[in-house]
Amino acid sequence: MNLREEKKLWRKGFKRVAGLDEAGRGPLAGPVTATAVTIWQIPSSKFQIANKLKKIGDSKKLFPKRREEFYKILIKCPTIEWGIGRVGPKVIDRINILEATKLAMKRAVKNLERKSKTKIDFLVLDGNFKIDHEISQRPIIKADQKIFSCQAASIISKVTRDRAMKRYHKKYPQYGFDKHKGYPTKFHLKMLKKYGPCKIHRKSFSPVKTCPSK
Repeated sequence: MNLREEKKLWRKGFKRVAGLDEAGRGPLAGPVTATAVTIWQIPSSKFQIANKLKKIGDSKKLFPKRREEFYKILIKCPTIEWGIGRVGPKVIDRINILEATKLAMKRAVKNLERKSKTKIDFLVLDGNFKIDHEISQRPIIKADQKIFSCQAASIISKVTRDRAMKRYHKKYPQYGFDKHKGYPTKFHLKMLKKYGPCKIHRKSFSPVKTCPSK
């Protein structure tokens, strides 16, 4: 469990540091989902689940089963709090995926503050952009591979979004959302061409925008 960045910020006086990451920028369908994760100022040796999280990493590089295991550990940890933010396809089409990602992150921070009933002092974002927020923040490229709170946010975002896409599959089974989660796989593109886009497809994304509704 790498808490170096969080500890560095704690020493500077930022008591409530939150790591941010998202899932779902690349798919052709479904929401973009962001998570803000904060950790209480407790040395990693005092974490009851520290050993179980030693091999945590970027959610995209984990097998689904392993990701689910980490997710269950994270959400049960009493020293970790998180908030979720989502932005749906219609808003993504209207404001573009980057702005939608930023909006999802803002909603995640707001949700975290509401749940924890405390203000966040500092944000660490995975990426090369900041969000429109008064909270001090630092974007770090590949933070989801090296900063624990961002790694945790990555896993919670990915599992949360994957579960949502499995629910969408029940409504739109012909597209196979339970398998590819909206990403442009060969099968997804074939079904998109056959059936046309559904309500959760992002109409501004290629090749969805060139595919007529049926």
